[in-house]
Amino acid sequence: MQARTAASTGSVVATEQFGASAASYLSSGVHATGADLARLADLMPADGQARALDLGCGAGHAAFAIAPKAARVTACDPTPEMLAVVADEAARRGLTNLVVARAAAERLPFEDASFDAVVTRMSAHHWTDLDAALGEIRRVLAPGGRLVVIDVLGHPDPLIDSHLQAIELLRDRSHVRNRTATEWRTLLAAAGFSVTETSQWRLPIAFDGWVARMRTPTVRIAAIRDLWAGAPEAVRAAWKMQPDCSFELDCGMFIAEG
Repeated sequence: MQARTAASTGSVVATEQFGASAASYLSSGVHATGADLARLADLMPADGQARALDLGCGAGHAAFAIAPKAARVTACDPTPEMLAVVADEAARRGLTNLVVARAAAERLPFEDASFDAVVTRMSAHHWTDLDAALGEIRRVLAPGGRLVVIDVLGHPDPLIDSHLQAIELLRDRSHVRNRTATEWRTLLAAAGFSVTETSQWRLPIAFDGWVARMRTPTVRIAAIRDLWAGAPEAVRAAWKMQPDCSFELDCGMFIAEG
């Protein structure tokens, strides 16, 4: 019961946070571009018959990337404003095989084995109960189906990681945790997935756009700047901090089979 309550609370916070920022995520270069989007499309089954789920779809960039390669794509998110942005953009692009559904990752309203592929991009660090979400993904994924997780990664060094998690939470109160690559492999294995491929890359983050996109309050922006300014050199070097507080994030992709 506690896990369910926490998950529900997390969904409410995420909905409140992202509802007002939905349109900005559609136009965000950080989210709308990247080699990982092309890779997602390449990972769709070649026959074009896949039923795919974009879980925690946000503004829909992953769904838009895979829709031309799938028979049907369901873009799923707990935030109604995000889903409205996705539906409008899908119509503008002529993606008639893309539908939207409102749900939290921890409680999916789909039948067992409903999808041949599940993708989630830059969303899982908001999920309050990651174990429950992975269990739901496992349930709705057809036998032999493929899961692709793309997310910001935590750092294995506790000092470096603590600073990252702190600025993430100050910027966005729906943030839960960026897991390390090792944690992701462990979590996926525990959920019954076999990881077949992993990759990592660096993502430059322009500070002003990063906080503006989430409409971070001025007091929290000041706290982030203060935290960065007083960070040990090891932290500053790890995240390649710039004088204007811009920095770099580690991102990872995990391809797994159910």
